[in-house]
Amino acid sequence: MMHTLTLTALNKHYGKKHALKNFSYTFQKGVYGLLGPNGAGKSTLMNLITDNLKPDKDGGLILWDGTPIQKLGKYYRAQLGFMPQQQELYANMTAWDFLDYLCALKDIPKKSAKSEIQQALEQVELPDNAHKKIGGFSGGMKQRLLIAQSLLGNPDLIIMDEPTAGLDPKQRVIIRELTDRLGQDKIILISTHIISDIETIADQILLIREGELLIHGTVPELVERVEQGEKTLENLYMQYYGGDANAAC
Repeated sequence: MMHTLTLTALNKHYGKKHALKNFSYTFQKGVYGLLGPNGAGKSTLMNLITDNLKPDKDGGLILWDGTPIQKLGKYYRAQLGFMPQQQELYANMTAWDFLDYLCALKDIPKKSAKSEIQQALEQVELPDNAHKKIGGFSGGMKQRLLIAQSLLGNPDLIIMDEPTAGLDPKQRVIIRELTDRLGQDKIILISTHIISDIETIADQILLIREGELLIHGTVPELVERVEQGEKTLENLYMQYYGGDANAAC
């Protein structure tokens, strides 16, 4: 089944700050890159989609296959995998125990948890570290473990916040290839500052500034908008964000 995530006129305020402004977009299977400087509204958008935040009263709708996510409750959350940016992990747990704990939180049956955990570890190339304590992991290993937990339960919607931050070039290639494969039949949203990690795999790029969707399109479509210099996604980023462009890597 091909799923659809529809955002309709989303608005979110934090006090007087209008963090997200009439944001509308429809996602179907594929990889989507969310680009923008810090404070652009990317985290707010992701937290609304994951139902960690609520829109303003009368602040728009988030629909999964045409139904508001609040009405779907646990069913929607079972469709969702979320990889946060913060590496708040349990140092005294092993990688396996951490993923087993997450399986319990996700109501994944015990009989299938073992194979789920093994597959997730293999996808991020951590099976040899399954029974080592997380406290001894490098930053890149912790990052891959966070990605692994987002894959538990075989979700149809996966949201990743800076998935390749702190990874070495080889690890970044592993994650790019994994993301590319997953996007063949899932909706993958990736917020990143590392443009080179998204431009080769994204089916669509969304540029966000001050809570608004500036432009969106495929990489070839977007780079045609570059007015000066080589037609690259990084130059487009520089063009739209100016002084904020130092956030791009």
